[in-house]
Amino acid sequence: MSDGHSKQVINANAVYSRQEAADALGISLSTLQRLIDEGYLRASRPAGMRRVFIQGSSIFEMLDRTEVERSA
Repeated sequence: MSDGHSKQVINANAVYSRQEAADALGISLSTLQRLIDEGYLRASRPAGMRRVFIQGSSIFEMLDRTEVERSA
């Protein structure tokens, strides 16, 4: 791409940081955190760590479970 930006391909077997997942989805970090807080996106945080891990399969599950509302 000429603008230097390209979307990351999400791999179901990979593990992503919050920033990597947000970048791949094209959303802000705060929006991603809201998806986690509201239970749409599963994430794990090992005990004693600040870092959050998100499995690619969890991203796909969220996308499969949610639908765009269509106005009549």
